[in-house]
Amino acid sequence: MKRLVRSFGFAFKGLGYAAKTQPNFRFHLMAGTIAVALGFFFQLSTAEWLWLVACIAVVLITELLNTSLETLTDLVSPTYNEKAGHVKDVAAGAVVVAALFALITGIVIFLPKIILLVRHAA
Repeated sequence: MKRLVRSFGFAFKGLGYAAKTQPNFRFHLMAGTIAVALGFFFQLSTAEWLWLVACIAVVLITELLNTSLETLTDLVSPTYNEKAGHVKDVAAGAVVVAALFALITGIVIFLPKIILLVRHAA
């Protein structure tokens, strides 16, 4: 049991490190928080909540993996190395793909609800 508690401690330490040092991780945390607030406002269906939570998780997971790869790359290649740069670029590309997926999913979920709200208000 002690080992399990310690492992969670390390995990939360990693999340704290990412939140403290990575502006993009903080941005995605804020975007996820706004999306959840909008979800409550628009009273999403269960299926919509599942998509929303999955998108938030995928973006945060890829951001964490990107951070870990960048940190490891800096450790093993402290000076400029073209291949190290490729590793960092590909990891950042994964975050972009995840973020675009989340953005498109958010548009599919929220845009019709926003349009209805605007039409109803007019």
